Parts: sequence; structure tokens; C-alpha cells
Amino acid sequence: MRAMVLQRVGERLVTEERPDPIPGPGQIRLRIEACGVCRTDLHVVDGDLPDPKLPIVPGHEIVGRVEAAGAGVTLPIGARVGVPWLGRTCGHCPYCLRARENLCDAPLFTGYTRDGGFATHTIAEAAYAFPLDDSLDAVATAPLLCAGLIGWRSLKAAGDAGTVGLYGFGAAAHIVAQVCRWQGRRVFAFTRPGDEAGQAFARAMGADWAGGSDERPPAPLDAAILFAPVGALVPAALAALRKGGRVVCGGIHMSDIPGFPYRLLWEERSLVSVANLTRADGEEFLALAPRIPVRSTTRAYPLEQANEALDDLRAGRLEGAAVIVPEGNRQ
Repeated sequence: MRAMVLQRVGERLVTEERPDPIPGPGQIRLRIEACGVCRTDLHVVDGDLPDPKLPIVPGHEIVGRVEAAGAGVTLPIGARVGVPWLGRTCGHCPYCLRARENLCDAPLFTGYTRDGGFATHTIAEAAYAFPLDDSLDAVATAPLLCAGLIGWRSLKAAGDAGTVGLYGFGAAAHIVAQVCRWQGRRVFAFTRPGDEAGQAFARAMGADWAGGSDERPPAPLDAAILFAPVGALVPAALAALRKGGRVVCGGIHMSDIPGFPYRLLWEERSLVSVANLTRADGEEFLALAPRIPVRSTTRAYPLEQANEALDDLRAGRLEGAAVIVPEGNRQ
């Protein structure tokens, strides 16, 4: 197998040839067809997230085929599955026992504490992989495994908000916007100031209004979801909320939130974060997405160009999502 490997935080990924991994009990080996590139991958590579397993193969939006299976696995060889960020949970901590496995005390995370999908093959826990239809396009489906799932969990956290503001219009927001419109909600999109191309993309994805994050929307928001990892956007989003509204922070990492006056939070406004995902989130969203249907906008990169994909994401040069496609693996 070939893999793009982070050997030291802050450095470029390097190509490695490795023996094909052997699945243990309950595990599967996947031949990877596509792997989305997520902002969390940037946080791993750039050192924003502490204590990654090093060396590590990043990537946690994996679509692949079961090539080998360990004892106890019922998935057939050749089955297509999706592998998300949540790679394994302990099953016995207080959070797991209360159906909050996203907060597990001893989890494994794909592409962070266990090798992920910037490779031709990977190992995953069969119980944490989602069966996928053979008719789906692997590249278009890959972003749903995190951008879609965390976006869905964030939207659920926003409640029944009729007008939703999306701060940072990238992979997650362009999916959530489609879900919002299907549900009959209004969408206001906020991009980097002056990003006219990003604002046009947001409108093309169904946003009722699009502007810079330094602008006030045309009407107060019932809820705001922050996908941009910029702490300074929290007070800006609170200021755009109507009374009783909610700001949802959808990222795993964010720069520090600056001080802000209490009046922005008063009148029963609230601020919450979303952490990881549960398998139930995945089952819900992956069943819903074809009904809408969700259309992901993607740019494909060969495996060996994973660094270029990360560069383009970091610089804001993407509309939608970057997807790594190992040569010869896609069907």
C-alpha cells in the first residue's frame, strides 16, 4: 500500500510504501476509493490539535471497499462502506452508556489517533463503518462522511431555527445550506470579507443572502452555525441573533474567543459547541442525503498531491471540498 504520512507536526506529508495492513478481530481492511480533505486534517497537520499519533496518515472522510475482514465481521468482501472521524469508542464509560458516544472518555479518531484515508488502504472497525450504496459516486460521497455529518449534528443543535446564518462557506456549509433549503429554512451565508466568488457560490447553493463576516445580515438570525475556526466570529454571530437565538460552534478547533459585552448574550441567547459525531448521526444523515438530494461540490486530487489539497484548503482556494483519489482504486 501507499500512504501520505505526517511524520512531524508542521511538516509536509511524505509518501511511504507499507505492507498491506492485516485486520484484527472486528476490523476490516479497505481499498480506498476516495477520501475527503477536512479542515480538521489541517488542524492535525498544523499542530492545532494536541498529541496526534505520529507518524499518522491523515484523512477521515473515507469511501472504500472491504478487501479483507477479521474474525466476527459480517460485512461481505467487496462491500462499499464509509469511515468517519469517530473510529472507535470504549462502550462502557458514562457517555457511551448514555448514548453520547461522541463524548467517549477513551475514543480513537480516524486520521488523528489511528491511521486514516490519505492512502490506498486502511484498517477500520467494522462496527463504526457505514454501509454505502454501490450506485453512489465515491468522490461526491466522501465529504458527507464529516462535512455532512458534523454539519447535520450542528444543524440539529441549532433547533427549529427558521433563519440560519452559516459562517465560513466551505465543505460543511455548502452541504448544510442544501439541507436547510429542503427543510424550508432561510439561509444567510457569511464568507471572508470581500470574497465575492465565495458569496456567489453560496447563493448558487441556495443561500438567500451572502455577504462578508463583517456585515450585518438583512434580518436577525434565529441561529448561527460557525464552521470557520475564528473565535472573533462568536461575538459577531451573537450580535446578529434575535432574542432567544443560539450560536453553534461546529469545529473541533477554534482560535480564542475575544471578550465581549454581556448584552450580546443576554435575552436568553446561548452559545454551544458540537463535538465529534455519533453513529446515529451518520445513520440519520446518510439516509436523508439521497432524499434531498445533497449535491457536493468537489475537486479531486491524486493521492500524491495531498499536500497541494491541504494548501488549497488552507488558502481558501476551494469551492466545496477537496477529495483525495488513489489512482486505480476508484470504481
